[in-house]
Amino acid sequence: MMPLSFSVPEKKRVRMIINTDCKNEADDQFALVHHLLTPMLDVRGIIAAHFESEWKRCGQPHTTMQASYDEIRKVLHLLALPAEPPVFKGADRAMPDEHTPVLSEGARLIIEEAMKDDERPLFVGLLGAATDLASALLIEPAIASRLTAIWIGGGNYPQGGWEFNLQQDIHAVNVMFASGTDVWQVPRNTYKQMNVTLSELRLRVATQGRIGAYLFAQMVELNDRLGENPGFPHGESWCLGDQPTVGLLLEDRGREHYTLTSAPRIQPDMRYAPNPSGHPIRVYHTLDVRMTMEDFYAKLALYCMEHPEQRNGD
Repeated sequence: MMPLSFSVPEKKRVRMIINTDCKNEADDQFALVHHLLTPMLDVRGIIAAHFESEWKRCGQPHTTMQASYDEIRKVLHLLALPAEPPVFKGADRAMPDEHTPVLSEGARLIIEEAMKDDERPLFVGLLGAATDLASALLIEPAIASRLTAIWIGGGNYPQGGWEFNLQQDIHAVNVMFASGTDVWQVPRNTYKQMNVTLSELRLRVATQGRIGAYLFAQMVELNDRLGENPGFPHGESWCLGDQPTVGLLLEDRGREHYTLTSAPRIQPDMRYAPNPSGHPIRVYHTLDVRMTMEDFYAKLALYCMEHPEQRNGD
């Protein structure tokens, strides 16, 4: 059953696995809801990702994946879909090197879905660390030609440098880049285009049922909690940087707003080392921000209008 009252022709739909560090900040929750309300996407599963370099936010090491898992469950409860996709636990830490996978339910899901006899393409949306996909590629290299990864991460081209999602597991990104799988990379300077203001979210999101109220409230809470941090967040705006994992799949295929680049090697300082023999990957440099955000706002409003239970209490 579709979450909205319109459908998409089956041959136009794609299979999607969402891999999200959902409790890291406050934007993954928005992207998760957007995926789930998009009829074009047949969401085959949601994987909870770690953000282990920031484990102190959760109190103890190796608890960040569980925090993401619990947050995914909370969002699904508040959204109350007619049918929910399954949720899987991903790796609870980064790979120790480029040869050793971290076994998890999430890695097994990616392998099982990729190896299915299904004509529809499979996309893995990486909203954080690449650990689960890289582990799956090491366990079963045959999946490299059977999926496309959309990765939100990496520093600005051409030099690279510090970036949060890359920081979580540099080894995993090197494995992914070297595997030969198709990668659509949305680096930091590109995903930073997804800027919104709190007033915009107050008007367009907070008014939309219990899920919209929660999305806005948890963003304001984090914004206030980090109020003493001089660098992040800005104060009255936010970057919904994970939204391109939906937006790129909705955009007209004729838009050539990416560059085909030989997949670089990532150095320990997160800078890119040129690799002329690397597998070509897409590196996106612009996004259709208007379409992506208006699509999210419209779907959220339609869902709440068509599902009156969103107006009721928990």
